[in-house]
Amino acid sequence: MINKAAYDTLKSMSRANWLEQLRGAVRDPEALNRMLGLDPDGSELPARSLREFPLLVPRNWVERIAYGNKNDPLLRQVLPLAAEDQAHAGFSRDPLGEAGRLQAPGLLQKYHGRALLVTTGACAIHCRYCFRRHFPYAAENGARDNWDGALEQLARDPDLSEIILSGGDPLVLADDRLLTLIQRLEQLPQLQRLRIHSRVPVILPERVTDELLQALSRTRLIPVLVIHCNHPEELDQHAGSALERLRQAGIVLLNQSVLLRGINDSWETIAALSERLLRYGVLPYYLHLLDPVDGAAHFHVPMADAAVIMEALRRHLPGYLVPRLVREQAGAPYKLPLL
Repeated sequence: MINKAAYDTLKSMSRANWLEQLRGAVRDPEALNRMLGLDPDGSELPARSLREFPLLVPRNWVERIAYGNKNDPLLRQVLPLAAEDQAHAGFSRDPLGEAGRLQAPGLLQKYHGRALLVTTGACAIHCRYCFRRHFPYAAENGARDNWDGALEQLARDPDLSEIILSGGDPLVLADDRLLTLIQRLEQLPQLQRLRIHSRVPVILPERVTDELLQALSRTRLIPVLVIHCNHPEELDQHAGSALERLRQAGIVLLNQSVLLRGINDSWETIAALSERLLRYGVLPYYLHLLDPVDGAAHFHVPMADAAVIMEALRRHLPGYLVPRLVREQAGAPYKLPLL
């Protein structure tokens, strides 16, 4: 088992570039436990879920986890547990019905005027509550034909004003690949906004390079970056600096979180997150109730508890720091606001 001195050495190491961080990510749950001074008992791991959705944690995320704390909120988001293999009523492999909404490989059109492009199946980290953990990325790979099918479909929609790049995580694409896609999207005259949903600026702040900033700030499309951050401890000084650079480049920054049991299910945690986000120029946007995906039932927070949290947030924060509590429902024309 790694000792505390070795853990502190890990935290003081020079930070590698983002590609090196990805290549060196921790992929063995027992190794992750050993690094954090925890019992690496493999009997607590989900055999089936790990085969389908393996562990992936960059080391600079490990640096933010408290040594020796098995209940650390950052660790709980990524550590596979045996509970993932348990079936629960109401939880499914496709909780949002996305399989039936695909218009072309990788292209989802669920809401009027907007379309979502699944740009890649790769992520910078594997969050255990991910609603796309069972998505058929191999079969629905729009990048295989350079997104030709998706772009042709988009060109036929005169009401389209916003394209959403999602995944996986679109910011794990190489700069030239991402820039090529943006340039092709710019050729659709009806498009006005480019929205990117990404966890990368928080997970791998080194990814926010000069080249990336240029690609996002020099497009004719209005760039909006929706980051995904669930807990204030995710926002260390490196993530904060990356977000400040994005804001200074003129990119609109919003945050969405998922309400997760044992991680951020208190008004104090969400309030602290909102305050820290604002420090780096990010406004709270959505607080999602958990999408009922197979393997994530142990993260579920009941609606009654969510209501208590929202009431306390409204009492303690100005309105612009209170995220909107929403649920996404298959077939609905928009995210459903709650309360």
